[in-house]
Amino acid sequence: MKFPTRAIAFTGALAMLVPLAACGGSSDSGNAQPQQEDDVKEITVWAWEPTLTQVAKDYEQKTGIKVDLKNVGTNTKEYTQLDNAIEAGSGAPDVAQIEYYALPQYAIKGNLLDITDKTKGYEDYYTPGPWSSVQMSGKVYGLPMDSGPMAFFYNKEIFDKAGVDAESIKTWDQYYEAAKKIHALGEDYYITSDSGDAGFFDSMTWLAGGKPFQTSNDGTEVTINLTGDKGVKTFEDFWQKLLDEKLLDTKTTGWSEEWFKGMSDGTIASLFMGAWMPANLANSAPAGAGKWRVTLMPTPDGNKANAENGGSSLAVLSSSPKAQAAYDFIEYANHGDGVKTRVEAGAFPADKASLDADYFKNATTVKNSDGDQVDYFGGQKYNEVLGQAAEDVLTGYQFLPFEVKARSIFGDYLGKSYTSGQPLSEGVAAWQKALREYGTEQGFTVK
Repeated sequence: MKFPTRAIAFTGALAMLVPLAACGGSSDSGNAQPQQEDDVKEITVWAWEPTLTQVAKDYEQKTGIKVDLKNVGTNTKEYTQLDNAIEAGSGAPDVAQIEYYALPQYAIKGNLLDITDKTKGYEDYYTPGPWSSVQMSGKVYGLPMDSGPMAFFYNKEIFDKAGVDAESIKTWDQYYEAAKKIHALGEDYYITSDSGDAGFFDSMTWLAGGKPFQTSNDGTEVTINLTGDKGVKTFEDFWQKLLDEKLLDTKTTGWSEEWFKGMSDGTIASLFMGAWMPANLANSAPAGAGKWRVTLMPTPDGNKANAENGGSSLAVLSSSPKAQAAYDFIEYANHGDGVKTRVEAGAFPADKASLDADYFKNATTVKNSDGDQVDYFGGQKYNEVLGQAAEDVLTGYQFLPFEVKARSIFGDYLGKSYTSGQPLSEGVAAWQKALREYGTEQGFTVK
């Protein structure tokens, strides 16, 4: 689930993947000595997800183990502090919330506990996208916390004014035609905004069937093929057309006050976004209540396909001296009673059972931060659509083992494509070159 802006950062150098026992072993990232698990009175969890607050209280009441839940900063701040603690060899938590795109870089450095032996059969519990996102080289390094299948959120009032039936938009060409009609309502009206977002770029190329990044099973070789990947090219061509014809709002930065204002007044008429978006809309664009709806993502050819956009795991740090207790907590939060607690508080589920639950599927209101139920989607059973979106996610997409770094420099090479007319293809080629150079510097064999 995504609440604030998704900024990213990276520090630390490459260390080779260290084989780890299911709930024990050691890592070069820390020198803590194991303690007897029956002596554990407290574990430390670093996470920004607000739905964990009640989960931590419930777990403490159930087990007697105190959960020291610390929000050390969302995304960039947590990763920076986590990297610093790992590098220092002390101060790292027992459990950390790590987004799916960032998980490979911690796994490949041996910073996360390999929990493969603890999770046999779990593929039947989780939806395909989240489950594949916590794995690397056939091993499992965390439990899915939530999910972010992409969906097409749209302001029905604005689409109706433009004479567009969003439900009938199945292909990217049809979306392009709709973009022209939306912009015809006035120079301030756009079908959507994009000022250059690396996560969005990744998700759209994933949806198009792209697989530009591959890492070998032993974690030593990385393939970076943005310029030769068919899915990347398909998205480039589609998005370039909208950019060339000035059909996208490229000036409004995502997650800014202006961005939510655009959703409130209709000048930003739709979003391609993760399924965690409803609570953000209800909280930050309240004036749009009743006007918005959601449908499935259009695809290049109209065939069903989807990608993840966001989502997090809970992972046990391999340096933790309380590995079993730490694992027991993430099991409770992401595979036990804590799942329903978080879903009822607004998290979008990563598990199949929650997606099928009546209380989830039949929801027509969204709980805002004040605890009020908001009829944001005009009585639509929006979770039925989002549940289908989760089923359509393509598997097999891989993030780079230095994805955090990759996203942090995306704007350096593609920023001009959104501000001054540089073709996306030129920016992508420059980004690829920089990523290959960085990967080589970090000790990977880059292809």
